[in-house]
Amino acid sequence: MEIHNVSEDKVYYSVEKIFAVIKRDGNPEKFCLCEQCMLDTVCFALNRVEPRYVVSHRGITRLDQDWVRQQQTDADIASLVYKGLKQVNHNQRPHATHDESVKTGEVEIGPAFHIPTIVGRLFNGETFAPIDGVTVELRGNGGLIPMRNPNWQNPFTLVSNTPGTYTFWPAPVSADEVNENCIFEYLLKIESPEYETLTHFFKIPLVSSVKGQYSFSPDKTFKLPDLYMFHPGEAEKNG
Repeated sequence: MEIHNVSEDKVYYSVEKIFAVIKRDGNPEKFCLCEQCMLDTVCFALNRVEPRYVVSHRGITRLDQDWVRQQQTDADIASLVYKGLKQVNHNQRPHATHDESVKTGEVEIGPAFHIPTIVGRLFNGETFAPIDGVTVELRGNGGLIPMRNPNWQNPFTLVSNTPGTYTFWPAPVSADEVNENCIFEYLLKIESPEYETLTHFFKIPLVSSVKGQYSFSPDKTFKLPDLYMFHPGEAEKNG
């Protein structure tokens, strides 16, 4: 059984329609209309719209019968889209190209090793409080591991609103054939002036496939053990 959120369709349609109208009118407010800003606008609106779920075409038909409510919902969504577009343009992602000709969608090119999202937590080894403000690098083969798209950063800087948690989603690695086995070796390197440098080695065994995971899913992650950082000399003092 497949459950569908009809609100997603409405938001996507509204964003595409509004972006098309802005382009048609010459974009007088000089909004960035790249795919990244479009996706961020979609997320802004979806996080503020009530989800409406259906499991069949009949469910969609029932929703469409309430014309007055649908008209108000569409107007509310359009207002949210405009508000989201302005907010997104005011806080553009610094790592995105913001080039309307660049598309970030996944293109299947053959057998590949699809690396899962990598999630871990970092704590102060003395107070056991989560740490923020430090930079975590995911390294392999002597350099930084490339990420799946610009929305996933490497190095990753821990911030106060998600203290102690870091995430990576490495780009797929091409394989010679399907069902090929390979063990990927990684190194986490964490540096901060306040703490001793921390390194952590780990491996991820994978089997190549043609089709991979195209959206982030919390239940399809490689979770690392909790790591602890110490102030210079603190680890030796605590034995």
